[in-house]
Amino acid sequence: MDRVQMAEDLSFSRIVHGLWRLAEWKLSDEELITLIEKCLELGITTFDHADIYGSYTCESLFGRALEKKPELRKKMEIVTKCGIVLQSPIRPEHKSHHYNTGKKHIIASVEKSLQNLRTDYIDTLLIHRPDPFMDPEEVAEAFSVLKAAGKVKHFGVSNFKRHQFTMLQSYLDMDLITNQIELSAYHLENYEDGTLNLCMEKRIAPMAWSPLAGGKIFSGTEEKPERLKAALHKVAEEIGASDIDEVLFAWLLNHPARIMPIVGSGKIERIERAAGSLSYKLNRDQWFEIFQSSMGHDVP
Repeated sequence: MDRVQMAEDLSFSRIVHGLWRLAEWKLSDEELITLIEKCLELGITTFDHADIYGSYTCESLFGRALEKKPELRKKMEIVTKCGIVLQSPIRPEHKSHHYNTGKKHIIASVEKSLQNLRTDYIDTLLIHRPDPFMDPEEVAEAFSVLKAAGKVKHFGVSNFKRHQFTMLQSYLDMDLITNQIELSAYHLENYEDGTLNLCMEKRIAPMAWSPLAGGKIFSGTEEKPERLKAALHKVAEEIGASDIDEVLFAWLLNHPARIMPIVGSGKIERIERAAGSLSYKLNRDQWFEIFQSSMGHDVP
């Protein structure tokens, strides 16, 4: 498995396992341990969480598995996110759905995540969404407190546009090491608006959520998914891929930005296919055929 150097003391696996739907998989602790171990065997060592996943339950499910086999923690990197506030029976104090990037909330969220994940540190903490009410000085203070205490090693953001990223970075005395953004052959916004370019400018590798576009490419019957499917099947045949999901991952992995796709499946065969897509190389003709089929027209 390829790895990406995120900081001097931290690297991520090129494929990241996402736990957004962990609660839906209905796995026993033993089944989850087996899934984690199979990911590690494939070289997938980076696991992506957020405090809100599963209505605030997924971190605890993962933590229960780690508690039963604590030696797994040293073999992985844990990413988690905070900043979105949801109403939930597990958080009765939450009165509405909003964003909170205040110092007190960030620190409290991390303390809860550490407790839920049964760990004493988080490898990377991300601010989950840009907060229009953000006080960047409070974010900077929270980050400094957490880093000094050894509770979070590194920090990043998620879903931040170029101006939002640079604004927050200007207040920090540490580098943001990643931006987790929506990237797929179906969703080109972050290719076109400068978000991905900023990652390359700052020499940071982005994490890509929804690399398969939430299934739209497979199930959609509109013109765009049909165009994309035709191009993907053509390229799959040319490179010897068994199906178009492998091409979708390869399309991201072949980009020079060192994109790290997040595979959010509880089925090991799908995770294996994502890992296997690292072996496929797309030439420029093939990469642009997919790109232009998504746009619906040739490049200028």
